[in-house]
Amino acid sequence: MQFQKIFLSLAGALGLACTLTSTAALAVSAPASAVRSASQDLPPARIKQTIADYRRWLNRLGERHAVAGLVTAVVVDGKVAFEGTVGYADAATREPVTPETVFRLASLSKAFATAITGLLVDDGKLSWDTKLVDVLPYFKLKDMQAASQATVSDILGQRLGLPRNTYDNMLEGDIPYEELVRKLDEVSLVCGVGQCYGYQNVAFGMIGDVVLARTGDFFYRQVDKRIFYPLGMSTASYGRAALESSKSWARPHRASSRGWVPFDPNETYYRVAPAAGVNASLRDMEKWLIAQMGDRPDVLPTSLLDVLHAPGVSTPSELHATPWRRARLTAAHYAMGWRVYEYGGETLIYHAGAVAGYRTMIGFFPKYQTGVVTLWNSTGPTPSGLMPMVFDDLLNLPHVDWADIEGNAKTRATRATPTTPRQVRPRRRRTTHRH
Repeated sequence: MQFQKIFLSLAGALGLACTLTSTAALAVSAPASAVRSASQDLPPARIKQTIADYRRWLNRLGERHAVAGLVTAVVVDGKVAFEGTVGYADAATREPVTPETVFRLASLSKAFATAITGLLVDDGKLSWDTKLVDVLPYFKLKDMQAASQATVSDILGQRLGLPRNTYDNMLEGDIPYEELVRKLDEVSLVCGVGQCYGYQNVAFGMIGDVVLARTGDFFYRQVDKRIFYPLGMSTASYGRAALESSKSWARPHRASSRGWVPFDPNETYYRVAPAAGVNASLRDMEKWLIAQMGDRPDVLPTSLLDVLHAPGVSTPSELHATPWRRARLTAAHYAMGWRVYEYGGETLIYHAGAVAGYRTMIGFFPKYQTGVVTLWNSTGPTPSGLMPMVFDDLLNLPHVDWADIEGNAKTRATRATPTTPRQVRPRRRRTTHRH
């Protein structure tokens, strides 16, 4: 496995920046409640129909050139039920994407950070309640009494009390993580530690420094030894150098009048590796999804997964973030590197990510042991509507063309749900996408 050399502070990162809300967190000192329940099988005919529909939607996506390159898989009961690929790893050379093509994962990296932390908790190296001030001499907040209470679970659960995406803009301005993380005491808190949700990247990255302090080993090496290697994620890595030395890797693309145009990967969020530093192929992510659904207890014990997936702080802004969320979600929380939704009455474990030229989504229903992962290498919103279409099919919910790829989508959506989908206009290009 190849890694770019990452220095002392492996830090926090990109993410889907979500609206900070002043909703109190669940009053627990450590995330312990399980969200999984006894699994049930989905009807085989429904799974078969879902895959047939998904294949048709992907074909339409390719016909419309709505993405530079995309790879996706459906996993059912610990097995890959479907793999799909569309387009190119490099549109300039017309190199196709394959299940082995390596993509940047962006904020899907956060779940690797929380998983390695949980394994170290199981080892007794630290606890979810470990105080940051006891491990990181540099750690300060404007309210030092609050800082003295901040724990590992507060940074991983996005409830440190800071304004959303604190210092992301400065990180994108090439100010080093090491400097930014020592300036957190210059920022006014919006709530007490543990009391509200505020998505962080720079602050999330402190878990890399915690791991180094408690193990004497670099964060990314721990992930390699404890997660990538035993799961057989043979093309997974950290850093831009590792991405570009992969046998097949997806170049980021932007839209132009000449079609999709590749450009060089942006370095910014690789500097905060725990939050957005992972590169992986679809085949790697299939193994990761299988492990997250509990089928690799030798690597990720079920007891640990219950902690990582337990709903923590409430994130009600997620209920309105996109048309499909407005129509389908009735509850939303942040867990440990994962979001926990009530989707159509079922628990969905989910996360998404974005850096310049890359988008990623992963989600699964624990009750049905069924999940989907999708990676693509271009800007534009269309592919993000496909995953909820698959979820709807799996749950036998009314069909809505959330991706707007079938034509006459509004008429069809109006019949299915009172919330009609709309085409989400691409925003001005940023290094990160804010959701």
